[in-house]
Amino acid sequence: MASFIYTLIPVGAAILGAAIAAYRRPGPALVSAIQHFAAGVVFAAAAGEILPGLKQEGSAVPVAIGGAVGVAVMLLLKNLEQRSKGPIGFLTIVGADILVDGLVLGLGFVAGAKVGLLLTIALTIEVLFLGLTVAVELGESVKTPIRVVAVTAVLVLLLPLGAVAAVPISTLPGAYLTGFFAFGLVALLYLVTEELLVEAHETPDRPWVTAMFFVGFLLLLLLESTME
Repeated sequence: MASFIYTLIPVGAAILGAAIAAYRRPGPALVSAIQHFAAGVVFAAAAGEILPGLKQEGSAVPVAIGGAVGVAVMLLLKNLEQRSKGPIGFLTIVGADILVDGLVLGLGFVAGAKVGLLLTIALTIEVLFLGLTVAVELGESVKTPIRVVAVTAVLVLLLPLGAVAAVPISTLPGAYLTGFFAFGLVALLYLVTEELLVEAHETPDRPWVTAMFFVGFLLLLLLESTME
C-alpha cells in the first residue's frame, strides 16, 4: 500500500526533528522560518492539488457537508487544545493532529499518485516541525533526550494509522469521496492559518523569515510543474 509506505518519510522526519530539538534546541528565528516554509508548502499542496479536484467535481452538497464537518472538527481540536493542561493533554491534541494528517495523506493517494507524493512532501516538512515542537515541550518535564525521542516516535505512528483509515474510504461512492476531500482541504488550510502561521508570528518578524512562506509555496509549485 503506497500511502502506508510513504507515511514512513514524515515519520522519520518527525523523529529527526525531535532528536535535533532534544539535544540542541534551535533558535526562535530558525523555528519561525521552518514554520513559514512549511505553511507555504502545505498551502501550495492544498490550493494546487485538492482544491482543483473539488472544483471539477461540481458537487456542492458533498463539498458543503465535508467542509462543515472539517470546520467543526478543527474548531473542536482548537477548543481542546486551549483547555488541555500538562504533557498528557498536549500529547493528546498533537496525536489527534497527526491522525488527521495521516488521513489527509491517505486521501491524497486515493486522488492519485502525484497528489499523494506532493502531500507527502508538504506533510513531511510540517511533521518535522511538529517533532521539534513535541521535543521542546516534553523537554520541560522529561529530562532524558532518548525518552523524548522515543515518546515522539510512538506518537507519530498515528500518521500511518490515519493513512490506513483512508483505505476503506477509497471504496465509497464518488459523492462521499468528495466530502472527505473537502474535509481534507479544510484540515490543511486550518493547519496553515491557525497553527503554523500563528505560531510563526510569536517571534518578531524578519523579512527573510517571512519570505520563507513564499519560497515554500513556489518550490512546491515548481515541483508540481515538473511532474506534469
